[in-house]
Amino acid sequence: MLTRHPANPLLKHTDCPFPATTVFNAGVAKYQGRYVMLFRNDHGRWGHPKFDGTNLGVAESEDGIRWTVRPRPVLDAEGARAALRHLYPERFGPGFISRVYDPRITVIEGRAYLCFAVDTAHGVCGVMAETEDFETFRFTGLSAPENRNMVLFPEKIGGDFVRLERPFPMYLRGGAEDFPMWLSRSRDLSRWGETRPVLGPRDLPYANSKIGPAAPPVRTRAGWLAPLHAVNKDPERRLLGWEPNGWFKTYYAGLALLDLEDPSRVLGLMRTPLLAPEADYELDGFRGSVIFPCGFIVEDSGEARLYYGAADTAIAMASAPVEDLIAACEPLG
Repeated sequence: MLTRHPANPLLKHTDCPFPATTVFNAGVAKYQGRYVMLFRNDHGRWGHPKFDGTNLGVAESEDGIRWTVRPRPVLDAEGARAALRHLYPERFGPGFISRVYDPRITVIEGRAYLCFAVDTAHGVCGVMAETEDFETFRFTGLSAPENRNMVLFPEKIGGDFVRLERPFPMYLRGGAEDFPMWLSRSRDLSRWGETRPVLGPRDLPYANSKIGPAAPPVRTRAGWLAPLHAVNKDPERRLLGWEPNGWFKTYYAGLALLDLEDPSRVLGLMRTPLLAPEADYELDGFRGSVIFPCGFIVEDSGEARLYYGAADTAIAMASAPVEDLIAACEPLG
């Protein structure tokens, strides 16, 4: 369905003017007349799965292809702790947050809103934030533990902010990592509720482990086009990667079409992967055979660009006419 850009990967660790090892899972958006990318950087020794640390960097571009990275990282665990202490001064002491990662960007009415994952003393949580310059961040709330992969819709729906999210119900379902995708609503980006299930891994023929949100959805004439990530785990098939005990999960890009007024309602679903790992830079890296969509932009020309993390190591892009993507979502009956 998608054509990989010939310049792939568009951003890698050697493009960074600061210590970097794996550069991936970046939020990408058009903001204030330019393309902006907020990317995850795990830094340490090349080829070793234990990193020295994680931070977020910013890159900018005039065309969405050639990127320039700012001189230094813009957010790390210490910065996230400071921002959350402003919200909850009595609760977040030293060490409460050990990592901030996997950013997503959504622009709503000209303002940039962000979703992050954070590792806390109580588990993985999702954080919502705002920024005007991608240097300073105002955090607006923290989710309950064991919830991540959050993405905001690019407009309010029924007066509410709406997000897709992926809780970790590891002990509530029959199979390990049988994770689904849910939807929640909020008036203020802090208090979330009206939570509803959207999709589970059993809804996708090519997934047997987990699914979840990927890049923020985009509005089309037919509904919200929502990229997904979907995982197939095969313990008999060891893939390329740096994990000492082996890596056995293939990550695919998927696609769903959601109702414009009630996006918890799935109108259509692509029954085969939107993009499967095939290129060298997708098959070999920190974790091989991984495609993780993290930015989705529809240009005025009708070209839909999907930015994605490749092998948890670099950032790439592939594209297709948006009308082709709508047509590929088979109606649910």
